[in-house]
Amino acid sequence: MERKVKEESMESITSRLSCLDHLYFPRALQSNAATPSQRKSILLDLLSRDAAVFLERYGSELTSDELGEFDPLNNDYEINWHLKNLRSKMNPTSEDLRSRSVAVKNRRLAYLNRLIHDGHYFSEDAMREREPYLHHEYVGKFRDFSERDMARPGERWSETLMRRSEEAVLIAKIREEQQRLGVAEREWIGNERNQQQEEEDDEEEDDEDEDEDEAVKNASWVARSTEMVVNHSAASNSAHSPAEHNQEVAPSVEETQDLMEQFTYIMQQKFLSGEDHQHFDYSKIDTDETLDDHWLREVSQDAEEKYFAED
Repeated sequence: MERKVKEESMESITSRLSCLDHLYFPRALQSNAATPSQRKSILLDLLSRDAAVFLERYGSELTSDELGEFDPLNNDYEINWHLKNLRSKMNPTSEDLRSRSVAVKNRRLAYLNRLIHDGHYFSEDAMREREPYLHHEYVGKFRDFSERDMARPGERWSETLMRRSEEAVLIAKIREEQQRLGVAEREWIGNERNQQQEEEDDEEEDDEDEDEDEAVKNASWVARSTEMVVNHSAASNSAHSPAEHNQEVAPSVEETQDLMEQFTYIMQQKFLSGEDHQHFDYSKIDTDETLDDHWLREVSQDAEEKYFAED
């Protein structure tokens, strides 16, 4: 006598599942699965014909008691495999948890390699947009981003304005983080140009005051005094300007490349540890079994190389 799920259990299971709006149906059946009654009819037909495929598609939606209704069919290898797999996810053992953790790490690493190959997500501009302060601390403070405010050949004015707006947002984020961390005000991003402009304005005001107060004095004396003031200001700027200081301690090309690699490594580790949840749905990555193909190819290639190496 052929074993199968009891009729009342089939009715109960398919009735409950038919009320779920997110339930998967093959494309050919989607047009006929608009209402609960239509979905129930499709589910009941599949469960009656092929319980293994039913478990493969909808097993994750079943309760523990509902899975128990399939136990009379566990002599079937495929059904038995699905039942064990589903139950291990519901009540995982320590070994199941360890295996799952390894699988998640491997899938994220496979997805990371895909992102690196695509070239955008871990480009410098994209990483700077996600972590502007971290980028500033590693490489940004040694670079001049003022050209981002300039119009580019062939660029529309609206595009220039958009780029300037985006740059202003990044600058604001960096300065906000500097303030939060208690960074000295003279080291805040953008203060270099502000200080330079203030010094130039102060020099102009000083020159105007001197012209008014000393108009009756000898012109040659005024000229010599003005020259002394200008020379003193220039010397002061040379000694205290953050821009000049940054240029003196700017890293070499090799050091800059090393800093960029360190920054990139940190960003990649952030992705692997799940900190990029604002940009990715990790649940989809962690459960994507197609990413396992990457490691199957790796294992196969390693085994092949080992085989020929032994020969």
